[in-house]
Amino acid sequence: MPRKPRRKSRNGIYHVMLRGINRQTIFEDDNDRIRLLETIKRFKDISKFRIFCYCLMDNHIHLLLKETEEPVSKAIQRISASYVYWYNDKYERSGHLFQERFKSENVETITYFLTVLRYIHQNPVKPE
Repeated sequence: MPRKPRRKSRNGIYHVMLRGINRQTIFEDDNDRIRLLETIKRFKDISKFRIFCYCLMDNHIHLLLKETEEPVSKAIQRISASYVYWYNDKYERSGHLFQERFKSENVETITYFLTVLRYIHQNPVKPE
């Protein structure tokens, strides 16, 4: 059964989530995080998306971004493929790193934008 196409955001703003396959670690060290951030910056310049915030956890990533000239799926495909190619080479492994295709939620109101922004910034904070 084919998967449903993504619902397009009216304003192009999305909360994007990528998770490691089987919730595995996708950042072994800070150099891995730096590499992903460099990859995001490189493709931000190519795909022309705007990034409002991000959170890099050990086994998943959150991005709040706005597509402009290129669909969000193309930008995330570029970022994830480039990072996985580099990661697999560095750690002498092969195969998938990310679970399924990326998840995204449309962010179409200022209230929800602020909710997602807060959620992403608070994601690394552990409740006491």
